[in-house]
Amino acid sequence: MFNDFMGMDILTTFAGLTGSVMLIVQFTKFIVKNKLGDSFVRLYSFIIALILTFIFARNGNQVEDIVLMIINAILITVASMGGYEMITDPLARKNK
Repeated sequence: MFNDFMGMDILTTFAGLTGSVMLIVQFTKFIVKNKLGDSFVRLYSFIIALILTFIFARNGNQVEDIVLMIINAILITVASMGGYEMITDPLARKNK
């Protein structure tokens, strides 16, 4: 486990961004879920991933860099939410 708190060096990695998105979303998910429902949690996760990627993993301001940043944010979102859940339950329906 970690011996220190999270720093900038961790937030510039895929694992660090994925863990951060997962932590932020799980900590605040109840707000989005109660007001908008389960399906909006995915959009919320993507927005958090996009913001963190823009702040910590931006490589430039060219169009290609922005598109790559969006693709990386999608990858981080899928990884933080669990790729299996997004693929097996694309409409966020809970089986009861």
